[in-house]
Amino acid sequence: MKYKAVIFDLDGVICHTDRYHYMAWKKLADKLGVYFDEHINNRLRGVSRMESLEIILERWQGEPLSEEEKLRLAEEKNTLYREYLKQMSPKDLSKEVKDTLDILRLNGLKLAIGSSSKNTKFILDQIGLGDYFDAISDGNNITRSKPYPDVFLMAAQYLDIKPSECLVVEDAKAGIDAAVAAGMDSAAIGDAYGYSKATYSLNNFKQLLQICGVMT
Repeated sequence: MKYKAVIFDLDGVICHTDRYHYMAWKKLADKLGVYFDEHINNRLRGVSRMESLEIILERWQGEPLSEEEKLRLAEEKNTLYREYLKQMSPKDLSKEVKDTLDILRLNGLKLAIGSSSKNTKFILDQIGLGDYFDAISDGNNITRSKPYPDVFLMAAQYLDIKPSECLVVEDAKAGIDAAVAAGMDSAAIGDAYGYSKATYSLNNFKQLLQICGVMT
């Protein structure tokens, strides 16, 4: 097979938490009196929590906020977000995604998560994949988020597999850029579909089986 491992982004690939992010950021923005909508929310895809806050604060018209105040706001958003995430369950994991993951694993590929989220393990627990992946690289072990390659390079390191032997699955252009910077092939799905820098574009999740050349 062409690849030895597949590294998945979490939000928008394995499961969908966009609406919970939006609800949490919207509640915080409303409290601050800052305009926030779905278009602005789309700019936050694959971006770290603090960088997301800076994007939201572009419309802030009050006194400049200190780093301490920004950290407090980011933590407030995360508290709101985690409360919303408690609504998630294994029902939020589609059969297509789970079946595809199982077949990839049965064919000997290593599976990892490469996500900027610091809530990765919590989300995986909620959807029933708490101990499923061979490695998890997330916002807790990197200082630079996508489009920097750090999260994917760390995942490859955890797996002990060369970057050139890894395939990244992403729904954000910043994630595809990170895969390119890591020297990894990438498969774009969702909002990243058709992005010119991606090696492949996925019409559906199970198309990964064909790309990886596995037996079904």
